[in-house]
Amino acid sequence: MEIIADSLDFQLNRETAIAIGKFDGVHVGHRRLLEEILAKKKEGLEACVFTFDISPAVLFGFGDGKVLTTREEKRRIFKELGVDVLVEFPMTYQTAAIDAEEFARKYLSEALCGRFIAAGNDLSFGRHGKGDAALLWRLSEELAFEVKTIHKVEIDGIPASSTYIRSLVEAGKMEEATRFLGEPYCIDGTVLHGRHLGHSLGFPTMNMIPDEDKLLPPFGVYASKVRIENKLYKAITNIGLKPTVNDETVANVNVASHARDGETAGENDKNLTNKANVMHAGVETHLLDYDGDLYDQEAQVFLHHFQRPEQKFENLEALKAQIAKDVEACRME
Repeated sequence: MEIIADSLDFQLNRETAIAIGKFDGVHVGHRRLLEEILAKKKEGLEACVFTFDISPAVLFGFGDGKVLTTREEKRRIFKELGVDVLVEFPMTYQTAAIDAEEFARKYLSEALCGRFIAAGNDLSFGRHGKGDAALLWRLSEELAFEVKTIHKVEIDGIPASSTYIRSLVEAGKMEEATRFLGEPYCIDGTVLHGRHLGHSLGFPTMNMIPDEDKLLPPFGVYASKVRIENKLYKAITNIGLKPTVNDETVANVNVASHARDGETAGENDKNLTNKANVMHAGVETHLLDYDGDLYDQEAQVFLHHFQRPEQKFENLEALKAQIAKDVEACRME
């Protein structure tokens, strides 16, 4: 897959079918757009995704910058789906001010040789967001491209949207998020060296530090699956603040420890949890029935089900007993 990033000066010499959008989450609605351009490969067009390196909302300060899919995760997903060209268009105050018609002519038609454009009916681009599907339709005959407008995909009457899926992830409703994403919520990363505490307890774990802009679900333990080198393994994953990783102190705070012994973090801890998400949270995963060295490998952790929030344990034996229960629960999934 060819990636065009951090540049306003690019030119393809082959004709393309383009899907344009933010693609945060690459959910079932986005995948409907992608199906359209991938089908055009049979007609000799290259499948091209045109997206933005950050969203306009983030540029203008209307969001916290947290994303469902990071730049690297999007690249992996698009490549796996068969996209030929990915354009990560720089979103700046200058590019956001480009007239929508000029934008369509210069980039979609001329630079990308667009002959087919798939767009959502809520598409917005160019100055003041005036670029939409109607504008593309109006220009289609002059610029010699076909336009396909895709309406919102709904599940049980609820439109699939990145905003709605964020609310599900933030609430730990992973099964519901899976329905709208088309696959379980995933965290990509490189396996790092940790403290080896899990190994000493008989449950060796792989440690990852997700990108700072990655939206994480509530801290706690999840039934998960891990993909490494195209193989899937059942696993349990703990998401929370971690101490030293690779000899770099990132944090050593257990949000749930602010609850009373034996209780889990509740509504009173929500503000603490939100603050903790700003810090470097760790993803620690125990793979069931796996024995091998995973350090420095790329892995994808798919979160299937929220099992329990983080807890404070009196000693390591209590922690070990709870992990054993978590593993058994995971085997039953």
